[in-house]
Amino acid sequence: MTLSPDSPIYVAGHNGMMGSALVRALRATGHRNLVVRSSTELDLRDQGAVHDFLATTRPVQVYLAAAKVGGIHANNTLPADFLFDNLAIQTNVIEGSRRAGVDKLLFLGSSCIYPKHANQPIREDALLTGALEPTNAPYAIAKIAGLHMCDAYRAQHGCNYISAMPTNLYGPGDNYHPEHSHVLPALIRRFHEAKQQDLPAVTCWGTGRPMREFLHVDDLASACLHLMDVHNEPGWVNVGTGSDLSIVNLAHMVAQTVDFKGQILWDDSKPDGTPRKWLDVSRLAELGWTSNISLEEGLRTTYDDFLAARVSNSLRC
Repeated sequence: MTLSPDSPIYVAGHNGMMGSALVRALRATGHRNLVVRSSTELDLRDQGAVHDFLATTRPVQVYLAAAKVGGIHANNTLPADFLFDNLAIQTNVIEGSRRAGVDKLLFLGSSCIYPKHANQPIREDALLTGALEPTNAPYAIAKIAGLHMCDAYRAQHGCNYISAMPTNLYGPGDNYHPEHSHVLPALIRRFHEAKQQDLPAVTCWGTGRPMREFLHVDDLASACLHLMDVHNEPGWVNVGTGSDLSIVNLAHMVAQTVDFKGQILWDDSKPDGTPRKWLDVSRLAELGWTSNISLEEGLRTTYDDFLAARVSNSLRC
């Protein structure tokens, strides 16, 4: 379907990192009628409110980027919240979209859906072939349910619902909370504050040996718009850069970006999480999209965004 600039498009979770990147990308490509609601205006866990909202606004497309997210500590301490909230959000939006006659929906999952010890790089067909990483299993289970919902709605109702599985994300609008953030924004904040306080060293969680892949959120938004244009099949598509690095190397890159010159120490009493998480992105490449933002460039612009957010008191921390 060809969209006009005035076709209504709903971005669920537009204030989050993924959602705000989608809004930027859609506006940059000329879309003027973006339908958005904050969590105070619309609680996506409230089924009746969500169904009424979609029935009233009648979006042509839906980007489902809303989710309860967090790092290892948050997942370990709030497992029930991560499972319930995410199941409720995606169930209400997917069913509400069907009832409202939405033409196409993109569900955004996470690479944590894959087994802890999956073969690397991880192909889409690795799903449910092994045990999940225990520290984020509730979140992963919810996301697995969401992508299977999209396929089930396609099979039973003929809905053109697709799913994208991004790797670890970073970029403008990230959460820099000292306990509830993911590794990259946590490192940015920690090294920045250590530099400000002239500390001789920074201690990071774990051994630093795990390998991770990092995708700038604006690259993800570009991939999502591309998939909405060209992809109309069941299943899910990995979205990543095709390369990874150790957390030790990431820490040194962040320290260099921030200009922290002290020591980097490691607390191996803290959990490492999954040993490696590197996505096979060959399916996405076959669909005509590859990543464009290098990690070096992305770290520089993300740190600039972090500094600007601190100055404006809009930092999510």
